[in-house]
Amino acid sequence: MTKHILLLPGDGIGPEVVAETVKIIDWFSKNAPVQFTTSTALLGGAAYDAVGTPFPVETVTAAKKSDAILLGAVGGPKWESLPIASRPEKGLLGIRKELGLYANLRPAICFDALADASSLKRDIVAGLDIMIVRELTGGIYFGQPRGVETLPDGTRRGINTEVYTSPEVTHIARVAFELAAKRGGKVCSVDKANVLECTEMWREEVIKVHEAEYKNLALSHMYVDNAAMQLVRNPKQFDVMVTTNMFGDILSDIASMLTGSLGMLPSASLGAPGTPGLYEPVHGSAPDIAGKSLANPIATILSFAMMLRYSFDLKAEADKLEAAIRKVLEQGLRTADIMQEGMKKVSTGEMGDAILKALA
Repeated sequence: MTKHILLLPGDGIGPEVVAETVKIIDWFSKNAPVQFTTSTALLGGAAYDAVGTPFPVETVTAAKKSDAILLGAVGGPKWESLPIASRPEKGLLGIRKELGLYANLRPAICFDALADASSLKRDIVAGLDIMIVRELTGGIYFGQPRGVETLPDGTRRGINTEVYTSPEVTHIARVAFELAAKRGGKVCSVDKANVLECTEMWREEVIKVHEAEYKNLALSHMYVDNAAMQLVRNPKQFDVMVTTNMFGDILSDIASMLTGSLGMLPSASLGAPGTPGLYEPVHGSAPDIAGKSLANPIATILSFAMMLRYSFDLKAEADKLEAAIRKVLEQGLRTADIMQEGMKKVSTGEMGDAILKALA
């Protein structure tokens, strides 16, 4: 069996972390029941520089023909002066929307070897395993009307609109409940129903899905401000969290610091069955360290592990890759972002090679 992976290295450290993951892909292609082929396309700032748009038509075509997509990162100060429609992030939002990738899965797992790298106490984060399910193609990032206008008196007004339909909410709620059924059996739906009517509707629709289809699972609700506090107060109370596009964006970054670094957080963006999933590290393009071999490739490699699990149903292979990463961390190897006293600091390439060696 052969599966094709489209690589979108993107901007900043994206090409570096994708290159390390390609080593892992090639190893599995020789040592797994699936042979992987890869091709590369443009997205984000790199695409704008090359062809004048952050989201080329050719990339859309290649994405739709692939079995899964691996993205590095997009964005950077180099392109911040461009009109919003031409900025690198429009490429990322565009591919999510074009493929209908409405479910963003962001696990926050604290490896035992990194429990002391967290900004919180070891007993708060040791053994942490949370799945944040973020709705990805609706909400305030896509709602209309939007933009900046000048009023008759010269005052400028910025507008962004939080919009959800009931099908969008029920789709993402089912994803969260299905994941919880295979995990700890608990879903916490995060909203701001006390002041935002849109998320009051969100809560009502989640309750409907729970009562109709998943009564055997536990459902709780939490306002987003309290959820942010609880993530740093008692994160292990959560199993699966499901929330809106913007709230999920923020909460998953909070969760990253529980695990020690953004460089440790993978993600998967999934759509309807048969749609290629998009896998990417949660971290950004980090242009300040690009090209210096300082980037942590683990989040991108873990994103490939998620690809093995969710797109290719290769659970044993995903487990093997995660075990190899765990082994390398237990050996004391650290990139700069997770460096601790007494550990060995390694470069981006050295970390990738170490994981490859642990696999072999």
